[in-house]
Amino acid sequence: QVQMVESGGGLVQAGGSLRLSCAASGRTFSVSGISWFRQAPGKEREFVALINWSGGLTNYADSVKGRFTISRDNAKNTVSLQMNSLKPEDTAVYYCAVGRSSTGATIATMVDSWGQGTQVTVSS
Repeated sequence: QVQMVESGGGLVQAGGSLRLSCAASGRTFSVSGISWFRQAPGKEREFVALINWSGGLTNYADSVKGRFTISRDNAKNTVSLQMNSLKPEDTAVYYCAVGRSSTGATIATMVDSWGQGTQVTVSS
């Protein structure tokens, strides 16, 4: 099973940028689709972005399209989420998630394992 540890969260002003990273352990990382989800206080966990096993397929939630970019480095067992033009509504705990398939997960039931999460706070 792949285990993930997120880093890179923090406090940023609206319009700023952050880069989240997810470090993976496990021999199946390179064949697993990886997703980012987020959960704001009082809200359900929601899909943000995914990348398939090779990095050749990506998908984004409409709310972040054009502002966020997901990427992966299978040689280093890492997945990153570059977040630009951040808005206060992007404030949430961000989770890295290993999908049950090589494509990645867009809903929680498609996730095989979760990271512990990293807090992102965007001030107005």
